[in-house]
Amino acid sequence: MKKGIHPKYYKVKATCACGAEYETGSTKETIRVDICSNCHPFFTGVQKIVDATGRVEKFNKKYNR
Repeated sequence: MKKGIHPKYYKVKATCACGAEYETGSTKETIRVDICSNCHPFFTGVQKIVDATGRVEKFNKKYNR
C-alpha cells in the first residue's frame, strides 16, 4: 500500500439510540445509529401493520372506480 493516501482506520463502538453498543472498524471515529437489530421491528417481532384500506378507498373515490 502507498503511504499517506489511505484514510486512518479506527476500532470504534457503534452506539444505537436504544443504548446497544457494537464494536466494529471504521474510518470514522464514532458511529451513532438510530436503529439496530435489538430494536428493529423485523428482528424483535413487534411489527406495526399499516392498514391500506383507507388508501384504496381514497383512490377508488378519486378515480370513480
